[in-house]
Amino acid sequence: MRRYELMLVIRPDAPDDRVQALLEKVSRQISGTGGQIVKAAPWGRRRLAYQIDRYREASYHIIHFDAPADSIVDLERTLLITEDVIRHLVIRVERPLKAARGKPDDVADLVPAPDVEEDEEPAGEQIDESESEAAPAAVD
Repeated sequence: MRRYELMLVIRPDAPDDRVQALLEKVSRQISGTGGQIVKAAPWGRRRLAYQIDRYREASYHIIHFDAPADSIVDLERTLLITEDVIRHLVIRVERPLKAARGKPDDVADLVPAPDVEEDEEPAGEQIDESESEAAPAAVD
């Protein structure tokens, strides 16, 4: 299973009970396809960057969940035909390496050491500031 993040932008004039029903419907659909909700958080009412339909603001909700990749298509299809959803976006979230989360000793094994020695100059042509054709800074 993969980790996803769903952002819902919901009409501001939708009643609270319909918004809650919509969020429960989305949760049921995710768990019905073998997924699991990790975190759901309302972001509240915010002003939109531009007017969508006749709305200047909307209610934002974000849901983090784990689900099989093939279930995302059905979820997006459902959200497209839902009247209360103005916009939605589902993105795949990359999970951090287990070693990088809590074991700093194992991180050194994962990251290759650079091949450059300390005394060595970095590769590529270096330009000395005195050789530059740029005009010197103006001094008052």
